[in-house]
Amino acid sequence: MTIYIITLLIMTLLGSVASLFLKKASGADGLVALIKNANLYLGGFLYLASAVLNIYILRYLDYSVVLPLTSFSYVWTMVLSYLILKENITRKKVVGVMLIIAGALCVSI
Repeated sequence: MTIYIITLLIMTLLGSVASLFLKKASGADGLVALIKNANLYLGGFLYLASAVLNIYILRYLDYSVVLPLTSFSYVWTMVLSYLILKENITRKKVVGVMLIIAGALCVSI
């Protein structure tokens, strides 16, 4: 069971990193520049890898457990946005993410 939880955490991290690359791709000027942007393809590949891991995990864990635990992606997203995009993390954001995680844990246990 532990290996599946670790895999789930990796899956959520991949999804958050994928979103980061798509955010970087969104700065492209126009459709042609977007199509030529490597961040678009890297983000898409990471989303695909995350989806494959999701399918793998769903073979072994209940859907009612997996789906709530995917909310851990909010933690990764907040950390990545702070470290890489230099966004501010407010107390309200931290409390919100903590409540989401607490709720997900309550639902999945």
